[in-house]
Amino acid sequence: MRWNGQQLDSERTDALPGLARLSNLVRSVTTPEFAGVRFHEVLAKSALNRVPGESAMPFGWTINPYRGCSHACVYCLSGETQVLMADGRQKPLWAVRVGDRVVGTEQRGRYRRYIATDVLAHWSTRKPAFRIVLEDGTTLVASGEHRFLTERGWKHVSAGDAGQRPHLTLNNSLVGFGTSGLDERENAGLHYEEFRRGYLAGMIRGDGHLATHDYVRRSGRTGRITQFRLALADSEALMRTRTFLEIEGVTTGLFEFSGASATRRSMDGIRAASKASYDRITALIELPGAPSRAWHRGFLSGIFDAEGSHSRGILRISNSDAILLETTREALDVMGIAHATDGPNAIGVSSVRVLGGLPARQKFFRLVEPAITRKLSVVGSAVKSNARLRVVSIEETGFDEDMFDITTGTADFIANGVISHNCFARNTHTYLDLDAGKDFDSEVIVKVNVAEVLAKELARPSWRHEAVALGTNTDPYQRAEGRYRLMPGIIAALAESGTPLSILTKGTLLRRDLPLIVEAAGVVPVHLAMSVAVYDDELQQSIEPGTPSTRARLDTVRAAREHGLHCSVFLMPVLPYLTDSVEHLERAITQASEAGASSLTYTALHLRPGAREWYFAWLEREHPELVQRYRDLYRGGSYAPKAYREWLAARMRPLLRSRGLGTRPSAELRAAVTGGGLLAAELPARQPTLF
Repeated sequence: MRWNGQQLDSERTDALPGLARLSNLVRSVTTPEFAGVRFHEVLAKSALNRVPGESAMPFGWTINPYRGCSHACVYCLSGETQVLMADGRQKPLWAVRVGDRVVGTEQRGRYRRYIATDVLAHWSTRKPAFRIVLEDGTTLVASGEHRFLTERGWKHVSAGDAGQRPHLTLNNSLVGFGTSGLDERENAGLHYEEFRRGYLAGMIRGDGHLATHDYVRRSGRTGRITQFRLALADSEALMRTRTFLEIEGVTTGLFEFSGASATRRSMDGIRAASKASYDRITALIELPGAPSRAWHRGFLSGIFDAEGSHSRGILRISNSDAILLETTREALDVMGIAHATDGPNAIGVSSVRVLGGLPARQKFFRLVEPAITRKLSVVGSAVKSNARLRVVSIEETGFDEDMFDITTGTADFIANGVISHNCFARNTHTYLDLDAGKDFDSEVIVKVNVAEVLAKELARPSWRHEAVALGTNTDPYQRAEGRYRLMPGIIAALAESGTPLSILTKGTLLRRDLPLIVEAAGVVPVHLAMSVAVYDDELQQSIEPGTPSTRARLDTVRAAREHGLHCSVFLMPVLPYLTDSVEHLERAITQASEAGASSLTYTALHLRPGAREWYFAWLEREHPELVQRYRDLYRGGSYAPKAYREWLAARMRPLLRSRGLGTRPSAELRAAVTGGGLLAAELPARQPTLF
């Protein structure tokens, strides 16, 4: 057994047809040390991969011991976190399912707006929990890796072990509308007697018809007719009223009130005609002398379903009855919801209007739980509010908790009223029917016998000892390498066969193998390259979540140089308008030089299909002001235009000269990697980190 605490799991394999087709699958393994990641151990049939002859890559062979990458983080929230659905209702995160429609956000014009988006994936894990409390009373329970949108961009809950990633502090304010500190237990009030009676009072007084009149029979005696009728275009409110009346002992009949027309929806109705029903309904809708909070909530729910509207960011309840208007204002006061009264208009109708923007409207909806769904939606509204969402405390709970997360089409969703990040699904990765989003991060293929197979391939008489590049697809020093330890066997096999090699990585785990690499370098040409593209901590963790910090990677470069090894820095790619300023480039070159980099290579961002979609989605979330500039820059294809590349080169040359760093590999390096080497090539963009 490779790991303590591991579990064999065939259920997920059975659920993935692509994996089930593998004849060389040994087992699927999970371990508590890699929560949310499943490793599928396979027996590789070959280790060396020939680069297609038409490829522009300057090397002919690669080795990829892993498919997928465990660098990426899985962000998680408590299962009780309330998720805003596209219809305006709230649902606990544990109950959300793939295919559900939720509310996410998207930059449209000047504003980020709430939009409807699909749930593409849903998963769970168990992690140490943090409790975040906001000024308005909103409480969130999340893992340390989870990210929320703040006034300063996306930030993790905690700093992490390295202490480098952007994280929440008491100076941050989250973006959204919050929960106003509402207790979810109070919201589950539909079954309370007082709520029911308040609802019936608001609905029937607002839109119902109760009538009684006397008539003279043929006999000359006087009779009395009683009638109750309620007709609505929205069946949800009609059925709630009918159910509540049934609970209170009143049976009603259902009928068609009016058919649909070109300008009007059809309307159904309920009615009752007995004196007992009339008397009971009359008693139920009386306004109590000292109504309870639950009654006030029910009344607001009923009067809003009957006479309320919510459009263009305005929630109002309109009526001409002075008593109903006063009761509405009183109920809003009890609920702590600010309001104003407009009117009356020309026909005597006044409106009670809720003040306080989206936070107040969402508080209203959560408290009173109207039946009519179409009145609840926030889709299309701008993401702006005056909610008091400053972080007032962040505490470790001291225990692990079952947590959940989802992938949505917008890469975010609304959790307890604030904008929450999630792992964005990149559906271009279809190897073995796996997607490039969650599956790339959580379903990792491990070629457990790669070193043994490689040794046999290198021993063939036909092998010409051409240079082999590692790290051209997935990172050979991703976190999983700490457990599987495949690289020592690969390095030893290459060195013993007399095969030159190069390694490109973001992983600081490379330091573990430096003594072995030194031994290999005494036999064959070896070159190392560390990918360090971003020298701004917040930006680096935003675009490369879950990877080692810039400082940790440069420390690894320094360690390699102290071992006497060549180690280059890949400033690849340079991100237009984000990392191409003189200040950023000078900082990058200075830090690389101080770390002892033997050379530095740069290229502008290359947006291949698949990576392009992911990167633009990231831009829209993080830097919407740049979206149009990028579209203009890359309208001609995947590569930045020649004019931009020439401009970047002109900016880089004096900076590189000032630090004595060249952009061409040395003669020894060219011998290590035939054709100018790995340094001259921009690598394919892939997985959550774009480069």
